Amino acid sequence: MTEDRTAQAPEEERLRRWRMVLGGGPADGTGYMPAGNDVAMDKALAALYGRGDGKDGRLKAGAERAAGLGGSAPSVARWLGDIRTYFPSSVVQVMQRDAIDRLGLAALLLEPEMLEAVEADVHLVGTLLSLNKAMPEETKETARTVVRKVVEELERRLASRTRTALTGALDRSARISRPRHHDIDWNRTIAANLRHYLPEYRTIVPERLIGYGRASQAVKKEVVLCVDQSGSMAASVVYASVFGAVLASMRSLATRLVVFDTAVVDLTDQLEDPVDVLFGTQLGGGTDINRALAYCQSRITRPADTVVVLISDLYEGGIKDEMLKRVAAMKAAGVQFVTLLALSDEGAPSYDREHAAALAALGAPAFACTPDLFPDVMAAALEKGTIPIPEGAAA
Repeated sequence: MTEDRTAQAPEEERLRRWRMVLGGGPADGTGYMPAGNDVAMDKALAALYGRGDGKDGRLKAGAERAAGLGGSAPSVARWLGDIRTYFPSSVVQVMQRDAIDRLGLAALLLEPEMLEAVEADVHLVGTLLSLNKAMPEETKETARTVVRKVVEELERRLASRTRTALTGALDRSARISRPRHHDIDWNRTIAANLRHYLPEYRTIVPERLIGYGRASQAVKKEVVLCVDQSGSMAASVVYASVFGAVLASMRSLATRLVVFDTAVVDLTDQLEDPVDVLFGTQLGGGTDINRALAYCQSRITRPADTVVVLISDLYEGGIKDEMLKRVAAMKAAGVQFVTLLALSDEGAPSYDREHAAALAALGAPAFACTPDLFPDVMAAALEKGTIPIPEGAAA
């Protein structure tokens, strides 16, 4: 809460906080009466977490849940303005998500004045994407502006580190035995030629040169991002789209982005702009992982140089045994296969543990991954090294 209360007595501040949580009325027992900004803050909280008795605005046992925001975008926009005035950004985002979930305000996000008032974050983008097909034309441009703001912030945070980690991995995986002078890895060359040391000249004769290939010469690796776009994967879809655009910008990688529910859509030709990618998705619907993997498998031309990243909670609506056989076949052909149960900061995801364990048994690790860890995961996969799985995150 934004108002400075450092001068307030600890006991009074404790009562104040309990009063704001409990919402007043004869049962709260605090005896604290809101004043100043607390009055507006209490009204904003009551509007969202209110109850159906119309008195103190808080939930009563067994009472019908009721909204205090009304059914119009202007009143919601005013409420959004109030919470942004009196609460920090992190709290505002939580209250916005609660308002959408508890009060059924998703439909109001289709109105431009409402979108202009919200605090944009990954969760809001997910909600907008789920409403994409129902969105009126006059709202779509405003929605794209909101989505672009979030995407650009994610790119600023994630792109540089991703490119650095993957460029190093690609260089290390492309060492050659006849490098040009500027491409020689001197540390490894000296280590490989120590037996050719000439004491009388105090030097080493480098009979074998080790170096890096030039990253710009040709595509070295292929990456396939296969992303589940069922409703529970909204945040993962947002992050995957941003990472897909970053990977596609690297000349030494050939990146393909495939999204799926019960149908499969290849969005590779839109990777130049992750906002276009996101508006090409359709959150919701069922899941057919086997069909999606069949499509991805059919597009692989160099298995030994390919990394497939399946991003899914693994609640398969298709044929489980066929899905596992397909993964096993790709692994046998030399494909590096990784399953991310979630690509987000949302904590431990819900996922199908049986399918995750079956994939892990095939040597295809299945674990939840944060956006900050994703560059390291990809770097290890490109180098065919040990995947950095967070403790407790694997199936």
